[in-house]
Amino acid sequence: MKKKVKHRLSVILSTILASTLILSGCGNSGSESGASKSDKEVTTIKYYNWDNEAQQAGTDAMLQEFMDQNPEIKVEHVVLVPGDSVEMLKKLDFLISSGEAIDVIQFPSLGGVLERAERGALAPLNELYEKESLVPEDEYFVNPKLNDNYYGMQYTKSTNYVMLNKDALDEAGLEVPKFGWTWDDYREYAKKLTKGDGVDKRYGSYFHTWELYMNAPAQTMMRDPFVYEDGTTILADPTYKYFFQLRKDMEEQDKSAKPYSDVLAAKLNYRTEFFNEEAAMILTGNFTIADPGNTEQYPHDFKTAFAPVPVPPAGWEPKEYEGKYFTSGNMLAMGANSANKEASFKLMRFMTTADSNNRLEFSGYKKANNEELLTKLVAGKEDKYDMDSLKYTLFSDEIQYLDAAKVMIASTAELSKIINDGFAKFMLSNESIDEVQKWMVDEATKIINEKSVIK
Repeated sequence: MKKKVKHRLSVILSTILASTLILSGCGNSGSESGASKSDKEVTTIKYYNWDNEAQQAGTDAMLQEFMDQNPEIKVEHVVLVPGDSVEMLKKLDFLISSGEAIDVIQFPSLGGVLERAERGALAPLNELYEKESLVPEDEYFVNPKLNDNYYGMQYTKSTNYVMLNKDALDEAGLEVPKFGWTWDDYREYAKKLTKGDGVDKRYGSYFHTWELYMNAPAQTMMRDPFVYEDGTTILADPTYKYFFQLRKDMEEQDKSAKPYSDVLAAKLNYRTEFFNEEAAMILTGNFTIADPGNTEQYPHDFKTAFAPVPVPPAGWEPKEYEGKYFTSGNMLAMGANSANKEASFKLMRFMTTADSNNRLEFSGYKKANNEELLTKLVAGKEDKYDMDSLKYTLFSDEIQYLDAAKVMIASTAELSKIINDGFAKFMLSNESIDEVQKWMVDEATKIINEKSVIK
């Protein structure tokens, strides 16, 4: 009897054990299958840029927002060269030439996108836009376009304006300028804002060493600062003669602008020139919006006012003048060999359109709430700003922007050097403006004929 009971118990235990092993095996099999299925559902893409340490925190936070909203997509943030967009592009080109699959890239300029689109390194976005029923011109201020194909989305919006010492304006009895004031008006303002002598002198204006300050009308009110829409050099434009002479007259006749030779020799910082009250006005860009409130880095007591960039006076308008301002900014593009184009497009749209608390720069998206971002940037420091003039300069309907250039030169470094050399020839020697401009046009034409023009 005991043997039968033991035998039955043995059979039952064996049966239970076998069943457990089968169920366990099924469970493991199901788990493996589920993990495999989950892995297949998650798409991993890479986002390339040149963030410095401070910028990276904001980008990572935005990317995390995107992944929280899109759990089926994982984004890896690849900082190619921290804080250096020029070296970043060199490294990017090496990766592209080596065949690495590139998903989403942040570019520092429109030209950077078009140069690589022309080489076939970027993917056209037309079909993806059409699938989402989107018209790029309705979405962004500037759209990189080549042969009717769209190759990028505007990530940030960069514009220029004039910062003015509001206390100095009030002292001189001058109003904050509005859209339509001219460079002749700017010259008169500079005369009236100049004060004192020697080491205590405050100049009415400061011009830095960049091309922006060598021909401001060409740099701020034309689609491309190097070539016209017909592909010929812009260095023949009448604004070069006008602005070169304006600069010289302000230095030598009016004594209202610090001499170019002194600016070069001393390697001055344009921000400290303004905030140290060495100059009452400076042409700059919206990347300086936070500076008046940053009194720790730039100690000062005065309030800063803002004005649109002056326009050329009658008779000196650029050849292709429309009365609108150039705007650009960082662009996002997609690699031609990306294996995850839909996921990449979704990320590009999020980064360019999201109303995120982690955004630190104005968006190139036309429907973005940039006024809300402005409020955040100046919060607690409003007493250092003439807020009415700042909002007017940034958001007034009177101020319109140009669309993207249809024609660009593929390489700009050599043309930039010609502008710099030509300006130095005129400012530091007795050569006439006509002789200098002829030399610039001849040299630029040689380069344009050798280089490919993007159309």
